[in-house]
Amino acid sequence: MIRTLATALVLAGGPAFAHFGMVIPSDNMVTQEEGRSIDFTVAFSHPFEPLGMELVMPESFKVYTGEGEEDLTETLQAEEFFGAPGYTASYELSRPGAYAFVMTPQPYWEPAEDSYIIHYTKTYIAAFDDDEGWDAELGLKTEIVPLSKPFGLWAGNIFQGIVKFDGKPVPYAEVEVEYYNETGAKAPNELMITQTIKADGNGVFSYAAPVSGWWGFAALKTASYSLPHEDTAKPVELGAVIWVKFEDWIAQ
Repeated sequence: MIRTLATALVLAGGPAFAHFGMVIPSDNMVTQEEGRSIDFTVAFSHPFEPLGMELVMPESFKVYTGEGEEDLTETLQAEEFFGAPGYTASYELSRPGAYAFVMTPQPYWEPAEDSYIIHYTKTYIAAFDDDEGWDAELGLKTEIVPLSKPFGLWAGNIFQGIVKFDGKPVPYAEVEVEYYNETGAKAPNELMITQTIKADGNGVFSYAAPVSGWWGFAALKTASYSLPHEDTAKPVELGAVIWVKFEDWIAQ
């Protein structure tokens, strides 16, 4: 199934905003006292504006642990997000350690870019005061492998990751960074809505989040294959997306 735009998100002559797949849990560090159930928002959007984009039923929604992977796609429930179709889900944590949750969407047709978009989107949760497995590489077509723990970060801390494609580092990969704007923040300039950084020659990038909250990182690469649109072959943008939460500093 191919997705199309639900709303006109880019006006003639206006800026082209970045797209982000989203997998946002209700908590990313869960203690024994807090219980075992985690709720998720699964969506596709421009997270800073905020503007939702249509997300049809993903190809898959999975959880990866030290014990393997589990397909959670059938647990997704349709729910609107930022005015567009998205999903929610719940999951019961069963063991201590790090959990990685990954959404693989259907291809999305973006007329403003004359291409399809597929964002392999993930986030991590640490359960019951155990973070073993936080740096696991999942073997996705393209992914950002964390070099800093993807949880337990103060606002202002540096997050590092390595961009990989087919399991190999991507030298000088371009990484887009955007804030999930739940606070109603206003950017002083449109150029500050989506920031862009480049990885080094080993595919490693660094970013210090200025405020607490969820931050998305998306490394983009054109696929070696194309998909048809109205009988014409079109390029496919593959995105490695990771969502990381930064916490408020607590003064002692």
